[in-house]
Amino acid sequence: MKISGFKKLSGWTFLCLLTFTLSCEDDKKENYDLLISNVNIIDVESGNVAKNQLIFINGDSISRIDDASNMDKYEAGQKLDANGKYVMPGLWDMHVHFRGGDSLIEENKNLLPLFLSYGVTTIRDAGGDMTPEVLKWRAAIEKKEMDGPRIFTSGPKLDGDNPAWPGSISVTSQEEINAALDSLQVLGVDYVKMYDGSLTPEAYYGIIQEAEKRGLKTTGHMPLAADFMKAVNFGLDGAEHMYYPLKATSPVADSLSELNMGYGMMDEIINTYDPVLAEKVFSEMSRNEVFITPTLHIGTTLAEILEVDHTKDTVLPFVGKGIQRTYKGRIEGAKRAKASGSTMREKMEEKSAEMIRPMQDAGMKIVAGSDSGAFNSFVYPGESLQKEIYALVEAGLSPQEALQTSVINGPEFFDILNKYGAVSDGKTADLLLLNNNPLEDINNLNDIFAVIKAGKVYTRKELQEMLNNASGN
Repeated sequence: MKISGFKKLSGWTFLCLLTFTLSCEDDKKENYDLLISNVNIIDVESGNVAKNQLIFINGDSISRIDDASNMDKYEAGQKLDANGKYVMPGLWDMHVHFRGGDSLIEENKNLLPLFLSYGVTTIRDAGGDMTPEVLKWRAAIEKKEMDGPRIFTSGPKLDGDNPAWPGSISVTSQEEINAALDSLQVLGVDYVKMYDGSLTPEAYYGIIQEAEKRGLKTTGHMPLAADFMKAVNFGLDGAEHMYYPLKATSPVADSLSELNMGYGMMDEIINTYDPVLAEKVFSEMSRNEVFITPTLHIGTTLAEILEVDHTKDTVLPFVGKGIQRTYKGRIEGAKRAKASGSTMREKMEEKSAEMIRPMQDAGMKIVAGSDSGAFNSFVYPGESLQKEIYALVEAGLSPQEALQTSVINGPEFFDILNKYGAVSDGKTADLLLLNNNPLEDINNLNDIFAVIKAGKVYTRKELQEMLNNASGN
C-alpha cells in the first residue's frame, strides 16, 4: 500500500518528538530539599569512612547517598559544600533534667540551644518538676516552631511515700503503681524513671513487673536495700549511674543490705569488689539487654568541686542566674563530706571508670548521659555530653566505641535504630558535621562545622547567635 507524503511526515515527526522527549527525560535532574556535597561519611558502627560523598535530604529524612562524581544528576533547593569535612549522626544525651520549679521554667527552656551548639540533637529527659512544659517543648520542636534537640521523656519520676524531688509520683502499693503508670501513659511518656528517695524494694520490683506487662521501658535508681539481679530478671531495662551494678559485684552486698545503711554501704561495696563476680553480673546484664548510663563526667566534677574554680567556665554565662544558684547545694554537700573525712565519691569515680572496659567486653550496652540540669553543679548541657564521651575514652573505650554509646546505643534503648544511628538512606537527618575525624582523635568532636537537626542546617555562626539570643547576651 502506498503511504502518502503526509503520513510519512507524521511518522517522522512522531519519531523526532519521541526522541526529543526521551532525551529531555534523561536530562531531567532529581530534586531535593538539601544537598550536602564533598563530605566524608563516618560509619560509627563499622568505623569505616566513605569519602567524597553526596547526601540528599528531603524534609526530616535522608533520601539518598551517592558518590560526588554523580553531582550533575541532582538539584537541590539548598546546597551545603562540606569541603572535605566529616559527618556522623547527631549526638544523643541519655540523661538530662529540667527542674527547679515554676520560677526556673524559662531558664530551663533557654538551655535547649546549648545542646544543639555541641552537636546534641536528641536528649532523654530523666524526670523533673516541669513535665507539662517539657511536653510543650517537645511538640514545638517536632513541629519546627522552636529550636532544640529531639526530646524523649520519662515524665515524673516514681518514688516512695516521701519523694526526694518535687514533681515525683509517690507509689507505695500495687494500686498506686497501676495508677501511676496509667497517668504516665496518658501523658505519652517514652519510658519510666524510678528514683530511690524513699522507694521500697517491693514497689521497685512491682513497677518493673507492671511496666513489663505494658511494654514500657524502665530505668533509674534502685533502693539500695533491693537486689539488682532480681530486678534484672524481672525485666529492668536500664540503670542510671554505677552504684547498682557495682553493689551486685560485692559478695557482702546482701549482709550490708540487712543493715539498712543506704549509700553508707558504698565504701565497703567498693572495697569488696570482686572481678570474677563482676564478670558474671555484666554477662547477665548483657544477656538481658540491660543498658547502663555511667555518668562518669558528673561524678568527677562533683568529686573535684571544691578544688576546681568554675567561675571562668566558658559555658557558665549561658546558664541562668536562678539555675546557677541551685549549684550551691552540691558545693555545701561536698564541704560536709570533706569535714566528715569521707572519700567515698572519689573512690566511686575511680571504681566506675575501672568497670567500663569489662562491661564493654561483656557485650553490655553502655549509653552516654551527662546528668546535666539544675542542681547538678557545673555540668552544662551539651558540653557535658562531649565530656562524658571523652571520659569513656579515658576509661578504656576506643573513640569509635565511645561514640557508639551515644549515637547507636541511645536510639537502641528505644528500639528505633531503623530511624537513627547511621548516615544512610531512610534515616532521620540529625547530623553533626566536624572539621576533622573524631575516630582519629575524640577531641575532634568539639571541632564543629555545622549541625543539622531534622534537615535544618545550623552553621557555627547561627548556633552562636541562637545561644546569645537565649541567654540575653
